[in-house]
Amino acid sequence: MMMVRLNMKLALAALCAVALLLMLYWAHCTDDRHKPIGAAAPAAERFVAIECSINGEYSVACRRDADQLYLPFSFIKKYFEVYGKLTTVNGVERFEWSHSYSKVYHPKKTYDPRGTFTTFENYNVEVRDRVKCISGVEGVPVSTQWDPKGFFYPTQIAQFGLAHYSKNITEPEPRVKILEDGDKISQNWIISKDAVMSREFDPELKMKVLSFATTDHASSQVWLKLDIAQDFVLTMDLLLKPNSSMTVVLQNKDKKETVYLHYVFNNQLISALDDHIFYGVGEESAWRRVTRDLIVDMQKGWQLLDRPKRKSPRNKFKISSIILRGSGSLGSAQLATSAHTAHFYAAARWLVRSQRPNGGWPVPARRRVAPHVPDLTPGWHSAMSQGHGISVLARAHYRSGDAAFLRAARRALRVLRLPSGAGGVRAVFMDKHVWYEEYPTTPPLFVLNGFIYTLLGLYDLHAIAGDRDAKHMFDDGMASLKALLPLFDTGSGSFYDLRHFTLGVSPNIARWDYHATHVNQLYLLAGLDPDPILLSTAKRWENYMSGKRAAHN
Repeated sequence: MMMVRLNMKLALAALCAVALLLMLYWAHCTDDRHKPIGAAAPAAERFVAIECSINGEYSVACRRDADQLYLPFSFIKKYFEVYGKLTTVNGVERFEWSHSYSKVYHPKKTYDPRGTFTTFENYNVEVRDRVKCISGVEGVPVSTQWDPKGFFYPTQIAQFGLAHYSKNITEPEPRVKILEDGDKISQNWIISKDAVMSREFDPELKMKVLSFATTDHASSQVWLKLDIAQDFVLTMDLLLKPNSSMTVVLQNKDKKETVYLHYVFNNQLISALDDHIFYGVGEESAWRRVTRDLIVDMQKGWQLLDRPKRKSPRNKFKISSIILRGSGSLGSAQLATSAHTAHFYAAARWLVRSQRPNGGWPVPARRRVAPHVPDLTPGWHSAMSQGHGISVLARAHYRSGDAAFLRAARRALRVLRLPSGAGGVRAVFMDKHVWYEEYPTTPPLFVLNGFIYTLLGLYDLHAIAGDRDAKHMFDDGMASLKALLPLFDTGSGSFYDLRHFTLGVSPNIARWDYHATHVNQLYLLAGLDPDPILLSTAKRWENYMSGKRAAHN
């Protein structure tokens, strides 16, 4: 009996010793002051919740680890305007931090007005949310930037043209599939019993065309069965008569979804009902060349229906058929991967047609620019519209040799010479430095990016056509830019304009995409003008995008 009691006491003592050792070991492992290098304590033990009082105004839930304090990135991102995201590199997750969200494009060569316009080969104007659609009548974007009903905004239309001009230079030749050419290539169209179709020579087009007529019955049609993917830009010569339409049917290869794009005899911009999207192509029974990016047209219909954006629709849809209803004629027709030249000339021709006798392209929308400044009422002009328009027209003249484009470009200088108070866009800083106003307010704002784009339009006209007036105006503007450039420097970024100086209101700091535009523009101008202020400012402002700041006192 004594032996059993002794063994039990020894066992209890051994258990107590083991428990004590385990407790000491656990304390050693969880004490950051004694843990081995590289060892990590459980997060729940290491981090202690602590309240962070932000300027005595509000609190943020933070974490403390010994003498280190950790704030949530969601707070840091908003408070300091920095950016970051979780990524996986070689199978290892990491956090990538960036001070800005935009990118600077360094010019690969000296700017040439006959080549790409700045970095516009990277622009896709038509897919912007503020583009309601591409007009079926004019072939140019319709903006909703300041008016949800939509209007023709000259700046946006010119950017559309400059982007396609630039893409035409940088992208490979498009792949083209000819459907009808009036000569050697024609398709086997299917004709319903109560419809008729014939091929006959058209004296206006000087080629054979397909003429069709159907009845009012829903099944009466002339249609072409297709199975084409990737080539979604349709170009055709089309003549429609009242109550007629041409429909392109798109099908989703995965979900078997069907979308109907109807191009109809009327002037409506766009309408949509379920899977049917309608574009007016005019109310004139005359031949017109229609060029449509079918995927963009489909996406704009979805946007009108408030449907979410879809990723890579060009890879998921195919063209399954083309349907003709009513009466009319169809000439040449083709599908291609792109039609940049056609889109460029659509913008150039719109600029010629829409230019007023004073050389301007008025903006038909009200624009509120800044506090304590009257709104710009419909009909105001923008130096940026004038400059971009000149850049388009100078290139159109260079490519085509058509003098009408050059005459319109030269007329556009008139608005740049007129003071803002007289319906123009010209302002003067401190009674000395001329400035071309993107938004011609009183007092003036001196917007930087729009002014530089105007200078590029002047440079383009002089370089392509040798225009002396444009050269003189460009030189005056460059002198102003170099004199006023230091006023746009915040020490950590740039100002969008000088309203804090002219209006006495809070500064309007350029967001990072506008700041990057300023940097891109200055690098480009530094290749045209050797004055060191352009290059040194561009480099300093680019450094701001990496978090570098001006020195403190």
